[in-house]
Amino acid sequence: MVDRLVNSEANGRRIAYVEQCFGASGQPLFVPGRALVGEGVLTKMCRKKPKPRQFFLFNDILVYGNIVINRKKYNQQHVISLEDVKLEDVQDEGSPFYTKDGKPALRNGWKLISPSKSFVVYAATSTEKHQWMSHIKKCVDDLLMKQGKTQNTENDSPVWVPDSEAALCMHCKKSQFTLINRRHHCRKCGIVVCKDCSSNKWLLPQQASKPLRVCLTCYQSLSNTKTSVPLPNTHLDDSSGDSSSDDDEEPSNQDVNEENSLPPEGQFQSYD
Repeated sequence: MVDRLVNSEANGRRIAYVEQCFGASGQPLFVPGRALVGEGVLTKMCRKKPKPRQFFLFNDILVYGNIVINRKKYNQQHVISLEDVKLEDVQDEGSPFYTKDGKPALRNGWKLISPSKSFVVYAATSTEKHQWMSHIKKCVDDLLMKQGKTQNTENDSPVWVPDSEAALCMHCKKSQFTLINRRHHCRKCGIVVCKDCSSNKWLLPQQASKPLRVCLTCYQSLSNTKTSVPLPNTHLDDSSGDSSSDDDEEPSNQDVNEENSLPPEGQFQSYD
């Protein structure tokens, strides 16, 4: 079915429209052999809170971005290659967010893991979750078979622990977070740490071209194994190495309004 999509006029129009919605800030998405398999709104677990994001599943990449105007304008485009994407189910009772009656506020979730970026997303319904996971898995399997490759699992990016789950530094267990004592994330293991427990940086080529903040435990482990590349200046100030994620950016008032609304149900649109 994907082979028929690739050469169809409808596929070309859909990809062109996605490019138009991202505008000049997005990268070109049309390449020979690429097909848009499906799209929809998922709730992405960001560092501070869950936020709706528009996702586009192609046969070789996964694209997502912030919703500015639904189905008309998106920004902060992110592109993830599917060849090293892995999926892990998330049980509903594992949600860090709960309603007033103690039930999980976020259901139907799974982890999307890759070397460049890993995170948790939630669908509106269990049916939609199954559709997303099955379509992603099929695209990954077909891509690997076509390329004759196997997945690399050694350098996967960690799923970040949400800020709300850590009142204290998860390394020293002593430092309490305040407006002045900010939370930071280790880019190697994903835990929430204080400034003193993440004062080093390390080059993790799969995630970024610049050195990233790592906790003391990961820094020691990396120094011993030397599986990645250290930088001559390994000391961080309070801000360096903390801007590699779209979740760190301050949203506009319009973005805040968009993010406070839950994505509508049944938004997975399959084109295969």
